Order: sequence, then structure tokens, then C-alpha cells
Amino acid sequence: MTALTPSPYPHVSNSSTLGVAWRRSSHSTAANNCVEAATLPSGRVAVRDSKDVSGPALLFPSGEWAAFVRDLSAHALRTV
Repeated sequence: MTALTPSPYPHVSNSSTLGVAWRRSSHSTAANNCVEAATLPSGRVAVRDSKDVSGPALLFPSGEWAAFVRDLSAHALRTV
């Protein structure tokens, strides 16, 4: 089993306390197998598991999140 590397990104333990509007992809299904994202007042983007709305959220700089979404849309991410 591969050990997980700790995330270099800050996080919050309870994403429901952020008080922001969360959005998910229009491609998401009713099964809630997706992530939700929200833009914070600081400009960072919070990302959480849609099945755990009170769970943790990772906080990404907006430019890094935009690059991830762009590469994902362009199928530019490699699988390992």
C-alpha cells in the first residue's frame, strides 16, 4: 500500500462553517458522487466531498484551481 503524502494546501475541518454558496458540476449525478467548490471572500477556492457537507474542505489558490479545471476539461491530466 502506498502511503499518502500530506496535502501542502490549508484546509478547514468543518466546511459547513464557511458560510459560502457551494456549487457542483452539471455533470454530477443524484448519487452525490462528486465534489463541490466554493469561492471564499479571500479568493481561495474551497473543495469538499458532496457526501460530507460538514466534513473537511481543502483550500486552493484560485489560479491553481482554475488551472486544474482547465486541464481536466482538456483531458490533459495523466493517470499514474
